[in-house]
Amino acid sequence: MIDDDLTYRPIILANYILEKNTTIRATAKYFNIPKSTVHHDLSVKLKYLDFLLYKKVKKLLIENFNIKHIHGGESTKHKYEQLKKEINKNEETEGLLGL
Repeated sequence: MIDDDLTYRPIILANYILEKNTTIRATAKYFNIPKSTVHHDLSVKLKYLDFLLYKKVKKLLIENFNIKHIHGGESTKHKYEQLKKEINKNEETEGLLGL
């Protein structure tokens, strides 16, 4: 699908990322290509193909970059909440079994 004409791949990726309001990682996964390829296409190649589209994508990428630490903190918090639940569940089970 996307490999038909690599010249237009940056435009295809840019349109997808803007329409879906997604991240580089999600875009790479959707098109089954490396994140580095998506990043390079959007931050280097797109500038020369369609500068106005490049500016829109760059704005979205900056927004995503500025909030990624929040998502990372939420993920870590969720991870440790789940771990705590598992520990409590195991302690309750051991107590019922008399271990």
